[in-house]
Amino acid sequence: MAGGCDVALDGCGAYNSVLMYEEMLRENLPKVEERLEAARRRGGWTSAVELVAVTKGHPPEAVEAALAHGLHRCGENRVQELVGKAERFGVEAVEWHMIGHLQRNKVARALDYVQLIHSVDSLRLAEAISREAVKRERAVPVLVQVNASGEESKGGFAVEAGRAGVEAVVALPGLRVQGLMTMAPWTTDEAVIRRVFRRTRELFEECAAEVAGFEAVHLSMGMSNDYEVAVEEGSTMVRLGTVLFGERPR
Repeated sequence: MAGGCDVALDGCGAYNSVLMYEEMLRENLPKVEERLEAARRRGGWTSAVELVAVTKGHPPEAVEAALAHGLHRCGENRVQELVGKAERFGVEAVEWHMIGHLQRNKVARALDYVQLIHSVDSLRLAEAISREAVKRERAVPVLVQVNASGEESKGGFAVEAGRAGVEAVVALPGLRVQGLMTMAPWTTDEAVIRRVFRRTRELFEECAAEVAGFEAVHLSMGMSNDYEVAVEEGSTMVRLGTVLFGERPR
């Protein structure tokens, strides 16, 4: 672009940033999609796998590039950052997913924009979302977060008592419990990772068969370092950031 930058953008820096993210997606997205499809076939699953582009920690230009490449689901883990981006891009062009821990005092603000909450990690949080949903006379789609690794550093309902937790959340008004979410431990031991995903999928199947009101739409498992194993084990939704956009800016 000779003679300077497009005045419709926020200067040369923003323009170059969009180009950088678009170039990364042009290179990375086809590879990721190919690996997702191969993993799905290896696992013998027939359902398509939905991709949530994790834009947390990246500037708005990452969202702009994602949209240009047909990625309309964007994941954030901080309410303030989600709100800032949602106010810029809106809620019609982008389906905003809350994938990080949601503080109860920020539920109302999040519900102004978010279309799916992955991280309902306690009954107290579910109750807070329920109260706000009832107040707004709407049904909020949520996933129950399961701690299938047993790590104290991770939130969520213990997988051993997961069905009871799901039943308690399903019983609350104003919520549509559409599935489960989990995170595997940060390890190179594939057997450990696979066991976490398998236990979560088994709980998902149990709830689908035996918990009235559990919609069993989404099984959100897998991030940049383990998404292929997650899909092999039955994930229907992966949350990918680094493998698409590179490392978050410092």
